[in-house]
Amino acid sequence: MSNYVFIESRDPFGSGDTNSISETAVALRKKGHTVTLFLVENGVLGARKHAAKSQVPSIVESGVTVLADDFSLQKRGISMDECAAGLQAVTMIHLIDLIVQENTKAVWH
Repeated sequence: MSNYVFIESRDPFGSGDTNSISETAVALRKKGHTVTLFLVENGVLGARKHAAKSQVPSIVESGVTVLADDFSLQKRGISMDECAAGLQAVTMIHLIDLIVQENTKAVWH
């Protein structure tokens, strides 16, 4: 099986095509692949547990690992207390570690 890393930088409330990335990540996880969704820049706006239209809770429930760039969270004033359960804040170094692994495909959106 392959590893997939989806890097979401778009605001889920202003960009309707973020749903397709989430759906693809969940579908690949259901097929047995290791899948990570990494939220960065305005992509972290969907990390808040009370955010309308946020798909993060259902993505976490599907078995996809959901990570958020801690710097992006900080710059947007989002604390971990406000984030959906199951989401982890990490540094960009963690993203680099993920995408350099063998048999990993990365998609930046």
